[in-house]
Amino acid sequence: MGSSNSYTFTHALCRQPALSITKGLRAVNNGDPDHDLFAKHHQKYVQALEATGAQVTVLDALEDYPDSVFIEDAALCLAGTAIALRPGAKSRFGESAALMPVLQQHFKKVISLPGTGYVDGGDILVTERDVFIGLSARTDQQGYENLSSIVSNLGYTARKINTPTDILHFKTDCGLLDDQTIFSSKTLADTGCFSEYKVIEAPKGESAAANLIRFNDVVMISDGYPKTKQILEKAGYNVVCLPNSEAAKVDGGLSCMSLRFTP
Repeated sequence: MGSSNSYTFTHALCRQPALSITKGLRAVNNGDPDHDLFAKHHQKYVQALEATGAQVTVLDALEDYPDSVFIEDAALCLAGTAIALRPGAKSRFGESAALMPVLQQHFKKVISLPGTGYVDGGDILVTERDVFIGLSARTDQQGYENLSSIVSNLGYTARKINTPTDILHFKTDCGLLDDQTIFSSKTLADTGCFSEYKVIEAPKGESAAANLIRFNDVVMISDGYPKTKQILEKAGYNVVCLPNSEAAKVDGGLSCMSLRFTP
């Protein structure tokens, strides 16, 4: 393996789920999440991050923003720079501004996505050399153009992907395993977007497991995907399974609930 800046971190930012999470956005209504159970799951998530040796800061809930527990959508942490994004759902427009003071406490350089256009952090996958930006219902062409100029100045290659229409966020269906390897649903892998990488495909019936996190020496996946766990362990990864049933009811995955970085 080569360098590991894309999955080795010293810090993470998380935000407590708000009571208003029951009003969170969702593509399909599978019932409202149970706030108390969500909070318990979130605590286990934070503990798993801390167990890797990271310093985790858990921010207070934002009741005015039901989806704000999905903190990754509001910012991108890249090469020592924090970029406040502009989430594409109207109900989330104020989340980045609320996060800005916290970013300024952790980063010497904090900038905002310029101009117009929208980008959700869930549409961004960072590797050692590339920043994949998926166009979706939440990330548009103008947002991509504005962000691509920033990441280019930080030494990365921006790669625009047209996310298949049945996938909410680009990263709903993929996650980084190491500097050369990406775990992906078959639907996303079949687009050829990861042609320069080794791809491990999610087994049939477990495409939802593709939203995973490589954090230091651990790969965190949602529980309930035994075939994925077996495949990843056989490939040599240290896998930790975490409960995610309540976040999933409002289209949330594991990557959504933290900003991972080294200042």
